[in-house]
Amino acid sequence: MDKPVLVILAAGMGSRYGGLKQMDPVDDKGHKIIDFSIYDAKAAGFEKVVFIIKREMDKDFKECVGDAIARHMEVEYVYQDITDIPDYFTMPEGRVKPWGTTHAILRCKDAINGPFMVINADDYYGKQGYKIMYDFLTKTIDDDSRYAMVSYELGNTLTEKGSVTRGVCKVDDNNMLTDIVEQKNLIKTPSGAAYTDADGNNAVEMDVKTPVSMNMWGFKKGLFDHLDKAMELFYKEGIKKDPMKAECLIPTEVDVIIKSGKATVEVLRSSDKWFGVTYKEDKPFVVDSIKKLKEAGEYPDVLWG
Repeated sequence: MDKPVLVILAAGMGSRYGGLKQMDPVDDKGHKIIDFSIYDAKAAGFEKVVFIIKREMDKDFKECVGDAIARHMEVEYVYQDITDIPDYFTMPEGRVKPWGTTHAILRCKDAINGPFMVINADDYYGKQGYKIMYDFLTKTIDDDSRYAMVSYELGNTLTEKGSVTRGVCKVDDNNMLTDIVEQKNLIKTPSGAAYTDADGNNAVEMDVKTPVSMNMWGFKKGLFDHLDKAMELFYKEGIKKDPMKAECLIPTEVDVIIKSGKATVEVLRSSDKWFGVTYKEDKPFVVDSIKKLKEAGEYPDVLWG
């Protein structure tokens, strides 16, 4: 059985951000958020990273990110392509949106032979999440039915610049995930946090300590069998709901797995503050946060020396 592998979802273009935010430097040394994530993952014990990217960004991504990382970790690339669909399925005319994170992670099926961790390319998660996830995956390496998720406190994941969507989690007394619901229009308020309707009205207060998912998952290779079936069902039924925008998403499939009893998802709690570049206006905060982390000694000025 292979050691745990880091998988990074990096195929998405930042529509709200207005560009390929995975390649946007956040300090004066040219580091991207993804560089800090990989640095933290290596420190936690990960030795291999699989990047999921679009084929058309291959050259730029390797020059900006992958080639430098390859000097310190084993690197492999897989490609998410909207045309990678089964023969029985007909592409809806005019569809340009990818098929979602389930489709993306399935691209890794032949690159992984053991436990793996999944993260977003444009999120800063902090050091703690990688440490507790690596320990979990190593400890449970022979149990294909035990998954995990690193949760964050809602208040540590909000932006000052607009509303966000978060996977709100329900957790039992044994720290097992029992339900995950996508909550849209979450905003920071003077008293903490709330969600609103689509027009930004009728705010409903939420506890800032509510555990939420930031797409930091720990899986085993058996997951791919479920995802194959999930995509087949999506192509046959799910796409009918919205042919132009419907997606097959990992949180939804995790919920299906939990409720079927085929696997458990242990919730590993991080007290770190998450931040990312959901909006362009978030970047000054991210740059300032990275600067403060360096000043506090959390990172060297140049990550790889």
